[in-house]
Amino acid sequence: MHYNCLIVDDEIELAKMTAEYFKMFEVTTEYVGDSEACFEFFKENTADLVLLDINLGDRSGFDVCKKLREDMQVPILFISARQSDDDVLIALSIGGDDYVKKPYSLSVLLAKVKVNLKRIGQLKEASSGSGASSAGGNSDGEVNFGFMLDSSTMSVMIKDKRIELKAKEYALLECLFNHHDTIVNKETLFDEVWGDTFFSDSTLNVHIRKLREKIEDDPNEPKFIKTVWGTGYILKLEDNAN
Repeated sequence: MHYNCLIVDDEIELAKMTAEYFKMFEVTTEYVGDSEACFEFFKENTADLVLLDINLGDRSGFDVCKKLREDMQVPILFISARQSDDDVLIALSIGGDDYVKKPYSLSVLLAKVKVNLKRIGQLKEASSGSGASSAGGNSDGEVNFGFMLDSSTMSVMIKDKRIELKAKEYALLECLFNHHDTIVNKETLFDEVWGDTFFSDSTLNVHIRKLREKIEDDPNEPKFIKTVWGTGYILKLEDNAN
C-alpha cells in the first residue's frame, strides 16, 4: 500500500495524533514506534516521505536514516526534542532533508510535509515527460554548457558524468539552475526549495556543502556554485561551458 507519509516515533500517542491530524487534510499517513517496524513497513508498503525521530529506544534515528538511504531517496524529515546545532548538522549531513524540533506545531509540520509532497508531485509529473532540462541547449537537445538536470532520476549530467542527488539536493540545484548566472538570495532559496522561512542558514549551508561535494571537482574551490557573501549563491554555467 502507498502512503504520503510514514512517522517513525516511539512517542506513540504523539505519532498517532500527528497521523490523525494529517489525515484530516488528506495526507495519508501511517506510524510505527521503532526501527524494525519501519524496515518491515517498507517491505510491504511505500511512502512519499518519512518523519523520523532520533531517540527510538531500540536504535538511533541516525542509524535508521543511513539504512534507508542505502536503498531509497525518499525525503526524510527528522523530528526530535534534541535541540543542539550538532544534532541538526549530523541529521542533515547523513541524508536528512530537514530537522523539526519538538514540541512542534501540527500546522507548521503539516505545511512542511505538504511542501515536500508538492515537489514530489511536480517531479513525478516532469518524469512522465522528457524529465530533462539543459542550460544553453537548443531545440535539438544540444547542451552547450554540458550541464543537464533529469527530474526522472533526480540526477545531474555534467560533461557526460551522471551524478545522483537526494531530493532536497536536486530541488536546491534545480532552483539555482533556473536562475543560473544570476544571484539567488537566501530568501528565494528558502521559498522555492523549502516553501517557508522556518529554516536557519546552517540548514542551507549544509545542503550547499553536500551539493558541492557531489558536483565540484574541488568543493573548497567551487567552479559552479559560488557564494555571494551576505546575499546568497550563484550557479555559474557560462564560465564553465568548456
